[in-house]
Amino acid sequence: MVDLNDAIPQCGRNIALTGHSTNLLGISTAFLASTDFNEHPCELHIHGTRETNAGLFDKLAEAQTVAQAGALFQDYMSLVFGFEDEQRLKADAQGRRRFRSSYLSLLQDWSFDSNNAQSAVLKGWVESRFGLLPTYHKAPISGFTTKAWMEYIQDKMNSRYHNNCIYLQLDLLYEFCQWVAMRFNTPAGSHLTLYRGVNKLTDCVQEKNDGHRMILRLNNIVSFTDRYSRASEFGDYIIEAKVPKVKLLFFNELLPRHTLRGESEYLVIGGSYQVQISY
Repeated sequence: MVDLNDAIPQCGRNIALTGHSTNLLGISTAFLASTDFNEHPCELHIHGTRETNAGLFDKLAEAQTVAQAGALFQDYMSLVFGFEDEQRLKADAQGRRRFRSSYLSLLQDWSFDSNNAQSAVLKGWVESRFGLLPTYHKAPISGFTTKAWMEYIQDKMNSRYHNNCIYLQLDLLYEFCQWVAMRFNTPAGSHLTLYRGVNKLTDCVQEKNDGHRMILRLNNIVSFTDRYSRASEFGDYIIEAKVPKVKLLFFNELLPRHTLRGESEYLVIGGSYQVQISY
């Protein structure tokens, strides 16, 4: 019999780093981070995003399929944020090109390493918009004076990835994801059963019901998959969670062109989750 206590850090019911007192959603960060929210979710919107991009959502209303909507969204993002211009720009005399941050590049880089500078930008966006502080970046973050927190701050402010209105790009990605979920009921239902495979849990136990059912405090953004077999490829411990659809930033069928297609990956806003752990 495997003792899960050997793999899961115990941190008690209260965690020092929860979140900011304010966010851009208009609900309490503490409520958003709670299992109560996951059981009874409400619709979420990042303040002002749809209003300032009304033309995009008016055009999306004409789409008949998820694929059509995804193509419209990607064309809009390419035009507004100059991704195609970036490819056409000629190098200067020193052979350098201006680098423009892209939501697609962040997704790709996240898939390679969820602790690099690009992933810190994603975690910083969640912190800014949802109010949730990260709990892990290269190491557990237990306080504002820790080395892990300092490295997170340094990485998330890296000027190479923190430009071209990257937070606004991610705002639009989230709102588009939620628009698709509402318009096409994709993924279906209000909640998804998702899986995450790990070799050693870096998430903290807040409450344990028995040896395998517990409340975990997950990082502020986390990767899941909808395939148990796929999750088992990434670790011996499998986390199973019921994720409310309103906490999705990205899923495999959302866009016609992206680099995560073979991963069946879901990017989920974190917080406290009631989970089942299997080995």
